[in-house]
Amino acid sequence: MRIETVQPELFARLVEIGRGRAGAAPSSPAEAAPSSPAEAETLYDRHGVLVVRVGDVVVKAHQADRDHGPRFLQRVRLAGALPDVLIGPLEPPLEVEGRTVTVSAFGRPVDPQGDLPWEDGARLLAKLHSAPIPPNAPTWGRPTRVTRLVSQLGDGHAEDEVRRAFATLPSWIRGKSEEPPGKEERLIHGDWHLGQMVRAQDGRWRLIDIEDLGKGDPAWDLARPAALYSAGVLPPEDWSRFLGAYRAAGGPAVPAGGDPWTTLDVPARSLAIQIAATCVISARKEDRPLDGAEQAMVDACARISAAGDAA
Repeated sequence: MRIETVQPELFARLVEIGRGRAGAAPSSPAEAAPSSPAEAETLYDRHGVLVVRVGDVVVKAHQADRDHGPRFLQRVRLAGALPDVLIGPLEPPLEVEGRTVTVSAFGRPVDPQGDLPWEDGARLLAKLHSAPIPPNAPTWGRPTRVTRLVSQLGDGHAEDEVRRAFATLPSWIRGKSEEPPGKEERLIHGDWHLGQMVRAQDGRWRLIDIEDLGKGDPAWDLARPAALYSAGVLPPEDWSRFLGAYRAAGGPAVPAGGDPWTTLDVPARSLAIQIAATCVISARKEDRPLDGAEQAMVDACARISAAGDAA
C-alpha cells in the first residue's frame, strides 16, 4: 500500500471502502488491477479532493464545499444513463466523516508524455452535446469559478492584469446580473480538459468527474483548449486537431463552418482569466515566480483588457 496523502485517516477509510468494492467493476487483462486487493495508491490529493485506487475501483472523497445534495444525485443518475460517454459512480454516494464519497470503475488516465487524445476528447464532447436531454437533467448553472478565483487575488502587477481583464467580461459572468436568455441548452460536462478523460477497461475513452454535469451552453466545454490556444500555450496544430474532430463529429457548440469564435469568444476569455488567476494564486502561495506558460496566461489577460468589451 502506498500512503501518499496529507489526509492519512481519510485515506485509510477510502481504502477500506475500496477493498469492500474491489471486483465490482469488470476488468480486462489490459487494465489489470494491482496484484493484491490490499494494494492501494493515491491518484489525486489536491484542492480538498482525495482520490484513491484500490484494485479495479476508484474511491473519491469530494470537495466538502461543493453541493452534493439532490442535484448531485441527479448528476449521478444522468452519468449512469450515458455509459458510452461517462464513467459515473457504481452506487449512490456515501457519507464518510462528513465527506461525500463515491466509488467508480478505474480508468487509465491520459499520459501527458504520449500522443494527447485531442480527437477522442472532441468526439466524446460532440457525443455528449448531441445526446437527448432527459427531463430530470440538472442545470449546469453559470461559470462562477472565475469570479471566486479573482476574488482571492492579492496585490501585485500580475494580479492587477487579471482583475482588469475580469472587468471586461459580461456582467452576468461577474455575478452582477442575470444570464441573458436565448442560448440553446445541451448536455455538457461543465469542466472539460484532458485530465477529465480516462481509458476505460473496454479500451475506449470516457469522461469522468460529474460535479458540473448538466444542461448548459456547450461552448463552455470547449473554452479551456480555446483559451490555451488563444494564449499561445496550446500549439495551433493541437487546437486544429481538436476543433476539426469536434466539427466532423457534428458537435453543436460551434458553427459547422466559418468562425468558431462567434460562440467561443466569451467562454474562452473567461477561462483564460480563470486559468491566469489560478496560476498567480499558486505561484504566490509557493513563493515563486510565474513560469513561462503561467506568464503567457497573464499576458493574455493584458491583451483581453486592452481589447475592452465589458457589458
